[in-house]
Amino acid sequence: MQVTETSAEGLKRAYKVVISSADIDEKVDARLAELGKTMRIPGFRPGKVPASVMKQRYGQAVMGEVLERSVTESSQQALAERGVQPAMQPKIEITAFDQGKDLEYTMELELMPEIEPMDFSKLSLERIKIAVPDSDVEEAMQRLGQQQRKTRELEKARKSKSGDVLVIDFKGTVDGEALPGMEGEDHHLELGSNSFVAGFEDQLIGVDKGAETTVKVTFPEEYVNDKLAGREAIFEVKVKDILETVAADLDDDFAKAMGAESLKDLRGKVREQLGGEYDQLARARLKRQLLDQLADTHHFEVPAGMSDLEFDAIWKQLEKDREEGRVDPDDEGKDDDTLKAEYRKIAERRVRLGLLLSEVGKRNAIEVTQEELNRALLAEAQRYPGQERQVLQFFQDNPDAVGNLRAPIFEEKVVDFITDLAQTTERTLTPEELRAEYEAAEAGAEEAGAEKKKPAAKKKAAAKKAPANKPAEKKAAEKKPTEKKPAAKKTAAKAAAKTDDTGEA
Repeated sequence: MQVTETSAEGLKRAYKVVISSADIDEKVDARLAELGKTMRIPGFRPGKVPASVMKQRYGQAVMGEVLERSVTESSQQALAERGVQPAMQPKIEITAFDQGKDLEYTMELELMPEIEPMDFSKLSLERIKIAVPDSDVEEAMQRLGQQQRKTRELEKARKSKSGDVLVIDFKGTVDGEALPGMEGEDHHLELGSNSFVAGFEDQLIGVDKGAETTVKVTFPEEYVNDKLAGREAIFEVKVKDILETVAADLDDDFAKAMGAESLKDLRGKVREQLGGEYDQLARARLKRQLLDQLADTHHFEVPAGMSDLEFDAIWKQLEKDREEGRVDPDDEGKDDDTLKAEYRKIAERRVRLGLLLSEVGKRNAIEVTQEELNRALLAEAQRYPGQERQVLQFFQDNPDAVGNLRAPIFEEKVVDFITDLAQTTERTLTPEELRAEYEAAEAGAEEAGAEKKKPAAKKKAAAKKAPANKPAEKKAAEKKPTEKKPAAKKTAAKAAAKTDDTGEA
């Protein structure tokens, strides 16, 4: 084998590899001899088939097998001899080969950059401890009471209002034609729940028990039933009863129904749950500080191919957002060239941080244990009630999907490792104070024209939509843990791209 380096520019390398025809022929003959030991051909005893017969019958097939194996083995050997670590799969192209002639191919690749992590003890981080206000606990308790509300007969006759539950009979038509699914009896409809077509419930506010009324609505253009999409419908509705909703009484019986020992115990559990949520918010803030400082202190070159893949994933999500009518306010008024330039910078930053954290984890033997992975698998399965077995089977059959669960665990462990080495101070804030500080920092960054790296929405709304037989396989860009901030929701592309997520390299 002859290997010649034809190009060396930055992290990019290109090689020309030549394997002699004699070596190829030797491997073909060896493989044919191996097959001949067990091959059964009429007229010949097993193991006694002449080499010429084997070559005539199986030479072409074996040649293809040998060429493929030769390219794989020789390329790996060439890289190993030069101590080259590819960032991605090398691009290989056979440029010359014919029977009895040398095999020639080119190999193009990008190297992993040399990464030298900083002294993490020089980092300065601030850990926020969030005190859970009593008012937040009380609001959460009231929400629980509302969620467990019940209906009762009106003590005094009155007209219906939003929040009431009406017991109705209804029958609908479109252009005089009654279509399936447009009628019902004794249906319980909560006014304000938006469970019917937009405008239907509004027209039943202010009616009396026993009233018979006509409701006119127009189905949306994107309605799932093509026969109804965009068409006007008329419903004849009879209001058979009006029930008012009342929140459950917050007492010990209510607490026991919620799985607590007493009302006091339930309040304590609610406070603990809120505290956990606020701790996640505080951790996200701490991680944001850490990643910002790491990005500011590490400037090694990033493999262009990895950056391109990250950008492509972000841009694909942005285009999907556009198709679904979602445009992030930050992107309004910007042309594609401007947006692509912004997102390419973000993609490069994310890849750089991912490579850095991967290197730190490797140098310090940080690994994800099987126990940690099992917990993640169980948590993922629990997101799909009734389909837990299928979910676990899906991960057993898809090692790449398991890798997508391992990556964020690995990253969080590396972040914890670095944080423990950094100089860290602590400060206690209320949720409102933390929110005010965050928004002030965002406003200051905008005024300074700084790149905004917005945290992602809580992961993940799509998780609520469990497929029929297996969970959605996460994309590479979704391997990353997310940072959260108390602000308006962003589009999926903006949320994913402007989070300082890194992903395991």
